[in-house]
Amino acid sequence: MDHLAHDERDPNPWLALYLDDSIPINPTTKLALMRDNASKSVRYLLPFIATWSKITMFFIHVFKYFFPRGFNSSRILHRILAWGLKNFVSPDANLLIFRHFHVGTEILQFIAGNIPGISLVGNPLKPVDFESVKEDLFLQHDLNLYNFVINLNKQLKEKGLTIRQPDSINLSMISEDQFDHITFPKKWTNILDLRSAIELFTPFYQLFLTSNDFIRASNSLQLDETIAIYTSQILGTPGHLGLVNNKHPMVPETTYSAAYRLVLHGLAAETLHEILVKMKLSTFRDGIITPNMQPVVD
Repeated sequence: MDHLAHDERDPNPWLALYLDDSIPINPTTKLALMRDNASKSVRYLLPFIATWSKITMFFIHVFKYFFPRGFNSSRILHRILAWGLKNFVSPDANLLIFRHFHVGTEILQFIAGNIPGISLVGNPLKPVDFESVKEDLFLQHDLNLYNFVINLNKQLKEKGLTIRQPDSINLSMISEDQFDHITFPKKWTNILDLRSAIELFTPFYQLFLTSNDFIRASNSLQLDETIAIYTSQILGTPGHLGLVNNKHPMVPETTYSAAYRLVLHGLAAETLHEILVKMKLSTFRDGIITPNMQPVVD
């Protein structure tokens, strides 16, 4: 992404997006995503892998209809995922995948920590290596999201509360992590881009999980809108809702589009997290600021 190599007769679209700052996103994430988009894997492998993925998912769907309990094993699934990530996925794509769990955890912690009268005990997911993946990481991520929405709204209804701007906003759980503390493999086999990896892994996800688990995982992507609304109610700034593309959770999408929507889900989480990071960087102490963005001082 060297802007000095810009050719006006053949401009690089990913360089344009890398230099553009209209969408808030972590700089390390942005560089990894643009390099991932520009990779040979996207150009030459993704079309074939995406086609194979959808055909395979169709036959697995038929198989699951007749044998709904066949091959159900989250443990085997996550061992396959850990092995695949370690041996075939590029460092940039692995960075984007691992960062997502950290970012998602902190966003849920932010919401829970800024609704007075609510007490939520979650299951933070911040993987540090490929062994962490084997602990049902991907499945637990989906469960966390649904359990969060259910438990939050049960408490709101039981206590007669609503989500609103608190007197001060707590950002202490939001980290400025550039995610440079994990070294991802760079073997000659580590070539798969993010979308190819997701397309490749999705049929395995469908095969080794129950139908309920797989459908729930697919539908959870549209909860991006729900989480964004919660955040906007806390911040009083609905403008960032325009950055959400996975919308309308009460009208679910087909599972065949899950891979593409998963990438959009990751981007939505990254942009929301970066908004919170920028807010935190504008404070003077302890990550506590008022809703009108004025820092609390002694």
